[in-house]
Amino acid sequence: MLHALMDHFEEIAALILFGIGFSNLLLNRNMIKKIIGFSMMDSAIYLFLASYGYIRGRVSPIMAAETPAPSVTQFVNPLPAGLVLTGIVVSVSSTAIMLALTVRLYRRYHTLNIDEIAMLAKEADEA
Repeated sequence: MLHALMDHFEEIAALILFGIGFSNLLLNRNMIKKIIGFSMMDSAIYLFLASYGYIRGRVSPIMAAETPAPSVTQFVNPLPAGLVLTGIVVSVSSTAIMLALTVRLYRRYHTLNIDEIAMLAKEADEA
């Protein structure tokens, strides 16, 4: 049992990290803490993808000038690494937009509590 857990500790760590981020996203009312939870979930997904893309004993698919051509089965799949890099770029951009919108909300309503913002916005619409 312990050996099987140690073989998949990256996936277990990603699952725990995702759970912490998801509970942080659901249970906190503070906008900054929600953004932190969302970023934790992103990081968990990238860890999960990277752990599935790596295969022990294989090398990256960068070809060198070798006399015998290496077999395709000696390489890891480069697709998960590309997905992780693309996802990181998208994640940084979306986090920056969320933080910018949070700053705008704070300047307007002087609070970061999402319930108070919704209440103040509803009062402003009724007036």
